[in-house]
Amino acid sequence: MKNIMRTILKSCLLLLLGFAASCSFDEVVDPNGPSVDGVQSEASKGQLNELVVGIESTLRNGLAIETTASGTMARELYLFDADPRNTGDLLGKNGIGLDNNSFYSTGQWSGSYRCIKNANLLIEGATNTDAVNDEERNGYLGFAKTIIAYELIQMVKSYDRARINVSDFDNLGPIEDAATVLTYVRTLLEEANGNLSGAGSSFAFNLSSGFAGFDSPSTFAQFNRAVAGMAAVYDGDGTTALSYLGNSYLDLAGDLTIGPKHIFGLGGGDQSNGLFKVDGENGDQIIVHDSWINDAEAGDTRVTSKTNPRPNPQAQDDLNGTNETNLYVTNTSPIDIMRNEELILLYAEASILANNLDDAETALNVVRNAASLPNYSGALSTAELTTEMLQQRRYSLWCENHRMYDLRRYGLSSTLPIDRAGDQIFDTLPVPLSENE
Repeated sequence: MKNIMRTILKSCLLLLLGFAASCSFDEVVDPNGPSVDGVQSEASKGQLNELVVGIESTLRNGLAIETTASGTMARELYLFDADPRNTGDLLGKNGIGLDNNSFYSTGQWSGSYRCIKNANLLIEGATNTDAVNDEERNGYLGFAKTIIAYELIQMVKSYDRARINVSDFDNLGPIEDAATVLTYVRTLLEEANGNLSGAGSSFAFNLSSGFAGFDSPSTFAQFNRAVAGMAAVYDGDGTTALSYLGNSYLDLAGDLTIGPKHIFGLGGGDQSNGLFKVDGENGDQIIVHDSWINDAEAGDTRVTSKTNPRPNPQAQDDLNGTNETNLYVTNTSPIDIMRNEELILLYAEASILANNLDDAETALNVVRNAASLPNYSGALSTAELTTEMLQQRRYSLWCENHRMYDLRRYGLSSTLPIDRAGDQIFDTLPVPLSENE
C-alpha cells in the first residue's frame, strides 16, 4: 500500500497540461508541475493553482470504469468490448468471484486517491505558506475539502468503505466502514463550508468551464451544500439533508441540467469521455439491459432520449440487448457531477426520511413530468413513495454509478435478474489487493 501511495504522490503532481490549456486556465509559474517539497512549505500562489488544476483533472479518473462496472453488476447495462471480465467476472459467470486485483477493483480506487492526494497537498500547501492571505487560504481549503468529501462518498458507493487518512503515506489510517466514512465526510463538509464563508467574494484560482456558475466561494458553497445533502441522505438523516439542500442549487422549478460537470478534451495529456460510444458500433458498446427497457413506464421519454435501438442485433458471451447508450453526443461531451435533477431526487428521498410525504410527492412529480409521465397516483405512504423514488432514480440516473448503491442501501440487491444460469449477484466492488492490511 505504501508503494502504491508513493506512486500516486509522484504521478498526481504531473498535472494534465492539455486539460489546463483547453479549459483556459491562467498561466502558472511552473508548467511542469510543482514538486512535493515546493508545495508543502512556502508554496507560491502559482503552485497552489496548479494543484487546483490537478484536482479538477484527476476528479475524472476512473469515472468510466466505476460507471460501467457498477452498472453491469446492477444489471443496468453490459459493456461489450474485448475484455471478457466485463461480461464474466462482474456478473459472476459460472460462479466466478470478483478479482481484487483487476481493473474494475483498482481503477476507481487509484483514480480517486490520486485526486484526494492532490487535494491533501493543496490543503498542506495553502496552510503552510505566506504567499496568500487568509481569505485566499480559506478558498483553497474549502475547495479541497469539498472535493475530498465528494470522492470519499464515491468510494462508499462502490466499495462500501474507504481509507480516510491518507495525507501521510508512511502512516496511513485504516480502511473504515461506510458509516464511519460518512460521519467523517459530513464533518469535513462543514469545515469546508466554514472555509468558504470566510473566503471573500472570489477565489484566488480559476476553475474550468465545468464549474461555470459555481466558481466563486458563495456559488461553490452551493455545491458543497449539495454534497452535504447527499451525504446526509446516504446517512439516513433526512431532516438535516433538507436543510443542506435548501442552501444548494436545488430548484424544483428550474432547469434539471444545472450543476457542475466534468469536462473533457483531446489535447495532449487531457482525457476524452470514456462513456461515449459510437452509434451502432460493434465490439465496443454499452448495451442497455433489457429489463431497463421492459420495466419502463409507458411513454417515459428517458428511454428514447438516453438510449437508441441497435441498428443490428449484437450478442456477446450469451448476453444481448435491443438498445445501446445515447447519453453523450461526442467523445468530449461533459458528464454531470451533480445536476439539479439528482438534487430533486435527493430532496424527495430526504422528504420521505423526514416523513414529509406531500413534499416527496411534489418532487417526484417534477421528475415524472419532465419525462412526459403523469403525476404519481400511488399511495401516499413511506413504502410506496420509496419504491417510486427508487424507480425515478433508476431512470433519471441510468448509467451514472447510482443503481448498485441504491439497491444495496435499501437491501434490494437480491431482486436483480440473473442473466445466465450460474451467474451471481454482486453489489460491492472488492478493495484492491494492494490495500490489504
